[in-house]
Amino acid sequence: MMTTQEVHPTGILTLRTQAMPRDANAAGDIFGGWVMAQMDSSCGIRAAERAQGRVVTAAVKEMSFAKPVKIGDTLCVYTDIIRVGRTSITLKVEAWAQRYLTLKMELVTSAEFVMVALDKNGKPTPVPPVTETLTT
Repeated sequence: MMTTQEVHPTGILTLRTQAMPRDANAAGDIFGGWVMAQMDSSCGIRAAERAQGRVVTAAVKEMSFAKPVKIGDTLCVYTDIIRVGRTSITLKVEAWAQRYLTLKMELVTSAEFVMVALDKNGKPTPVPPVTETLTT
């Protein structure tokens, strides 16, 4: 639950995209599935970089929507790798709406995504140790 103190995104800005009319219902609210797909894409980008190869989504842990995304808003997705297992990478993901034509940012939803590294045959493979730090 958010308090009156200012809240800021955590993690690395991994994806920004504008919500368009095709992504909305008749009331102008962006579909939750579209937001979730952008979050999944972001996790795929970040986890593939860390795994140095192919990854797939294995699980999404509890997601609820605190605020709507509207047509014209820019969806900003932040990812933070919080755990690396033998073959899995767990990320905390936050989706923020930058309101249309403003600098105002509001947290829309957050979740944990579990991604699994795959080899060339589509089988789980160990995540390699960190060899180089990615910076932003």
